[in-house]
Amino acid sequence: MPLQSMTGFARREGSSGRYRWAWELRSVNGKGLDLRLRLPTGAEAIEADVRKLAGEMFSRGNMQIGLSISASEIGVETVVNQNALAAVLSLREQLAGMIDPAPLRLDTLLGVRGIVEFREPEEKEGEKAARDADIMAGLRLALHDIMMMRETEGAALHHVLLGQIARIEELAYTIEADPSRSPETIAARLSQQLSLLMDGAATLDRDRLYAEVAVLAAKADIREEIDRLHAHVAAARDLLEKGGPVGRKLDFLSQEFNRESNTICSKSNAASVTAAGIELKVVIDQFREQVQNLE
Repeated sequence: MPLQSMTGFARREGSSGRYRWAWELRSVNGKGLDLRLRLPTGAEAIEADVRKLAGEMFSRGNMQIGLSISASEIGVETVVNQNALAAVLSLREQLAGMIDPAPLRLDTLLGVRGIVEFREPEEKEGEKAARDADIMAGLRLALHDIMMMRETEGAALHHVLLGQIARIEELAYTIEADPSRSPETIAARLSQQLSLLMDGAATLDRDRLYAEVAVLAAKADIREEIDRLHAHVAAARDLLEKGGPVGRKLDFLSQEFNRESNTICSKSNAASVTAAGIELKVVIDQFREQVQNLE
């Protein structure tokens, strides 16, 4: 599966019957999938379907999904409020002896509030279902568009991350091959340090001192950290090859990379190893920043 970033934008427009609709989608980084919907009044019925469809296609990202719907102008229909009309006629009969009994004129009735209502024709159930189906088909296309955009950026990130992993591996080999780590160099350095300590210190227990030096030498060894770096490099490459939503796992690996580089720098007893360790930390920080963009 291809990698995806969490950044994208898409817009799809269309029409259904007398309605025009437009979807607009925006996606940015997020720890999980956070959907924020902006649906117009009357479109509440499709909200569950919108969330389900987006959840099937994406696993991470803060995504804003907006829908706008507009209706073309059509004729209106008149509706007579029979109850209100009956009430007016009944009142006229009750007041027949007190007011002019002339027949009611149409324009008089139209002037009475509530007698006649003007409204748009009610949408038939079949028409509404067809409109919602067309709108959801448009959403599917918009989601596909934003997925393609996220995959395009994911492909670029894939190339960048592979280069950073290669640099991490190169620095790990540089540290591993540093002359300061050879047994001869370590032995010479320890011998020199011991000689300095023993000069003029006849009261020191030589056997105890040698034992303490051996313990310190073992603690200063960075073999395990180097081995773990190589293992993390292999795991990161496997995840990138696998693809899909691997951002969380790569983020965890970046933390493990950082832990090993910190330990190497703290154990270092050579300027060259420290310099390589510092550069390693810089590359790992860059790696982690890029990983934050992956789904």
